[in-house]
Amino acid sequence: MSIVVSKSPSEVVRPSEPVKMDTRKINLSSFDKPLVIAPTVVLQVFEHPIHDPVETIRRALSQALVHYYPIAGRFAVDDDDDVHIDCTGEGVTFVAASANCTILELMRDIDDRAPDAATTVLRKLVVDYPAMGFGRGDPFVLMQVTAFSCGGFVVGVTWNHGVADGFGIAQFLQAVGELARGLPTPLIVPVRSDKVTQAISPSFVESAKQFMFGVTVPSKLALHNITISSKLINSIRGPSCTVFEAVAAALWRCRTRVVMSDPEAPTVLAFTVNSRKYMGVKAGYYGNCATVHVATAKSGEVAHGDIMDVVRTIRRAKQQVPEQLLKGEMLPRAVGAPGKHPIERYESALLVTSWRNIGLEDVDFGSGKTSRVMTMHEPTHIRPMCLVCLPCKGDEGAKVLSGCVTVHHSDAFLREIAML
Repeated sequence: MSIVVSKSPSEVVRPSEPVKMDTRKINLSSFDKPLVIAPTVVLQVFEHPIHDPVETIRRALSQALVHYYPIAGRFAVDDDDDVHIDCTGEGVTFVAASANCTILELMRDIDDRAPDAATTVLRKLVVDYPAMGFGRGDPFVLMQVTAFSCGGFVVGVTWNHGVADGFGIAQFLQAVGELARGLPTPLIVPVRSDKVTQAISPSFVESAKQFMFGVTVPSKLALHNITISSKLINSIRGPSCTVFEAVAAALWRCRTRVVMSDPEAPTVLAFTVNSRKYMGVKAGYYGNCATVHVATAKSGEVAHGDIMDVVRTIRRAKQQVPEQLLKGEMLPRAVGAPGKHPIERYESALLVTSWRNIGLEDVDFGSGKTSRVMTMHEPTHIRPMCLVCLPCKGDEGAKVLSGCVTVHHSDAFLREIAML
């Protein structure tokens, strides 16, 4: 079917009342700075109606910006060329929209399409943003609320990753939902500046930045929408195996079988970790606090060994996270050493990040929590990666947006997934 989305002109939403602030200038941490222009998209699907979703969410957004006033600001540059948040109160971008179909029809249409075609549909549900990223004078958040003929609605949010990570934006959207439901203030008191993150040396995150962008990809990566079935996940999971470990092991195995031929060659699985609890940041902190850690093994062991051994390799890497952070390491030095590790080769390293259980699934604007969380991204030349999102309602499997193999390896990778 042809889904038509009608959009009103964009408007600016500012804090609903004067803001009391301790300081107008908020310095960025070493976690924030590498992500200052990076746009990230989340789409939240709500099947059940609320009264006038556009106006209800617009009003709650304005109220939330009183408490999260840095999000209403802009980036500015010091005399020494250092970027910081200037709490100007200029506001965020908001677009009201309506669609000519039901939520169910939208979901069927997206699931039936190839990833690039699905992205074309999803783009109708978010505010247009520059492909090359945010400019320093742009709003930090672009929000679109699209009402559907069934009464359901979709909230599409594009945010500047330099202001908040996934946990942070989820906390902000939960606050918008709480205010939309009539709460006088958000349940969590927001914190944007923390001495722990401010004290982190720039070298602490340099290796992670190198990992994300320091690889040479031979061509653009192919996008795939993949479902790892609940049956497969349950067949892998042991008493202490998490869904993430099972899904990551399956993806690592399938990709390794396709792109690596030498069973003795090392292969790397990198994964992102919310490090708030390990680093002791304040409750309510919504800036960036994610670190990258790795599991390593011989490719033959990952491709053809016992899948539970692959899971145990991932689990051991996760258990080492507190110690690595205590030592001030995001990636082990041996991994980050230029030219001495497969981290720099396309075929040898995969990044898996997960949006499961980070709070995006808990947003509630008054008719219940979201029934589906989605995102989108274009094929790029950055690190091969897979993003594990939430499942469809009623499906306990894991939905994965994959950009981890080139077109040359695409068919073989999908065959491996199908044979799991």
